[in-house]
Amino acid sequence: MPQWLEQWNRKLAKWLWGVVLIGLIGSLPLIYARVQTEASSKNVEFVMDYRDLLQVSYTQVDPQGYLQSRLAMLKEAGVNAMAVFESTLEEYNWSGDVTVYNAQQAALLDGQLPKPGDNRTFLLFNKPENEPVLRPLIENAFKRIGVTVETWSSHDRTGLILGLGPDDAYMRPMQPNPIAMKMLKDQGFLIVPRLSDRTQPYDDEEMGKWIDSFKELGVTRIIFDGDAVTGFNDQEEEQSLNKFADRLNAAGIGIGAIENLKIPQKGLGTLASKLDYNVVRVHSVSEGEMNVAKPVVLADRFLLAVKDRNLRMVYLNAMAVKDSSKGQVTNPIDTIVKTLAGDEEEDVKGAIEQIRDFGFKVGEAQAFDVHHAPAEKLWKALAILGAVTLVALTIGLFIPALLLPVTIIGLVGGAGTFVLDSSLLNQALALFAAIAAPTASMALLIRWLRVKHERRDALPKSAWGRLGGAVVLFLRTSVMSLFAVPFVIALLNHVSYQLVLQQFRGVSLLHLAPIALVALYAVLYGYGGSVKTNLRNLLKQPITVLWVVVIAVVGAAGMYYLSRTGNSGQATGLELKFRSFLEGTFGVRPRFKEFMGGHPIFLLGLFLALRYRWALVFIVVATIGQLSMVDTFAHIHTPAYLSAMRDLLGLAIGAIIGLVGIGVWQIAEGIWRRCRPGASARG
Repeated sequence: MPQWLEQWNRKLAKWLWGVVLIGLIGSLPLIYARVQTEASSKNVEFVMDYRDLLQVSYTQVDPQGYLQSRLAMLKEAGVNAMAVFESTLEEYNWSGDVTVYNAQQAALLDGQLPKPGDNRTFLLFNKPENEPVLRPLIENAFKRIGVTVETWSSHDRTGLILGLGPDDAYMRPMQPNPIAMKMLKDQGFLIVPRLSDRTQPYDDEEMGKWIDSFKELGVTRIIFDGDAVTGFNDQEEEQSLNKFADRLNAAGIGIGAIENLKIPQKGLGTLASKLDYNVVRVHSVSEGEMNVAKPVVLADRFLLAVKDRNLRMVYLNAMAVKDSSKGQVTNPIDTIVKTLAGDEEEDVKGAIEQIRDFGFKVGEAQAFDVHHAPAEKLWKALAILGAVTLVALTIGLFIPALLLPVTIIGLVGGAGTFVLDSSLLNQALALFAAIAAPTASMALLIRWLRVKHERRDALPKSAWGRLGGAVVLFLRTSVMSLFAVPFVIALLNHVSYQLVLQQFRGVSLLHLAPIALVALYAVLYGYGGSVKTNLRNLLKQPITVLWVVVIAVVGAAGMYYLSRTGNSGQATGLELKFRSFLEGTFGVRPRFKEFMGGHPIFLLGLFLALRYRWALVFIVVATIGQLSMVDTFAHIHTPAYLSAMRDLLGLAIGAIIGLVGIGVWQIAEGIWRRCRPGASARG
């Protein structure tokens, strides 16, 4: 590269770092607005599945007595809401409101022989006081789908004959049971209807009646059942969703979004936008998990869901199961009670007490009150400018001649991102900035170390000098790696990210790209000589057995590293206990790969790199800790202040472990010097 171009690029780089600083400052109002938004919702709603309670009660000798006793027990433990599904004949059978018969059973009931080929459904109402409510509800539901409905009676009880097979009739959805909802409301529970999209076509007039009844009961939120929101599968999809959204908006009713579903519910994001994001995230514990989990594990799980992932509804399931080991039918109701209220005998602190310790309270879940920064577009523009500049500077570290053209191209792209305000473009720029910051910080460190090694007199001579230099470099580099954080927050500042209706894509690339780029920079620029010479030497290296072994080891380590990233990563039992200790001691746990991996290796590597060139390999490996700090903030559903605490705690603990590692190295090096052959002769 010509000398004049090199000088020009150096001057340009200094100015561009100033632009990055301006972008960082411009991001601060957007960060503050996000923190305000996250602090606006502190109520946690514990929702019990009422259908599950009916199913469990149906296994008992006195179903109604058992149901009422368990409702009182759950209420006292802290459950403050009940989820009521669209009713079915099976559910009415569990509750004792009706008894359902097939044609053969109905004939025998009347002392007659069944008619051949008759597969209709017969039902009798068991509670005369409830019949005036349930009869028109059932008749209307089946007539709307073209099923014939006739009156029937037997043994002084009135009923209905449905022109549908019993198996089919059992499953047909109807309006949520108004009698059950009123009973639960009178007992002090909040009502959370669960609606599906199984009734086709969407009937806006009928849905209006349902929602009016919900409003009278004080319903403020519904959760969807099945794979789609109500109205999604109608042939006139957009129109039906609009109508349904209008109904909810008029009634002031929001929705719940269940996290970690294998397949997201169709239409949820579209409906959420039409409701102006009147959405609350829901954490659900499946029936299978609830039957085997211990109260202490569930309590910890609920705390993390509320505190770490902005979930404001905890959905509780229960299922009666035949336990062959005990020789009886069991259910997890007692486990739920112990989880929420605690158990003094087993020294279990209840989930409700734990979440209260963190400033939350049991109450009606509320959507976030979205805050916006004054002059938000201005701050967003500065953040985009800073992010683009950071990415350009990083590219310029690798290919200095491209700094100016890349900056110009980036500014044009940044302008397009600002004008279009596209979610995809914002995510792309946030990802590039997230990769750029740790890459640039480590690359600048490698360049600084190279210069110091070329001037041997510039390196600290004593161990204490190297220790002081290592600590300063550790802090300086970590701060620079965190430059990406304000840009990620500012670019992904829409509430849909906090509700996980949109997700930050490309996180897997963030886990790998900085490591690969820093390794490349170390090879090309870390050991003296020109880039061409270093690259030529690398390509001329013979492939030996040692190289194959090294590649295999690095590959295995990379696979393990990737397996530990994301929510699906598995932790060892010892690690889980250590996590629990950190959570209980500090209220937040740092990321294991930071405080036990990246940061200690980084500090030890810096200490060694101030003396040995080969120690650059530690710097490359330590990139894991630097990118992990940025990745912590890529989990937008985690409160920003909690992510900050997690990073700071990881740095502190990692530094302590790194200092211990330096001490061990010094002791081991001293012993080696005294014990190696010829040491006494030279002494």
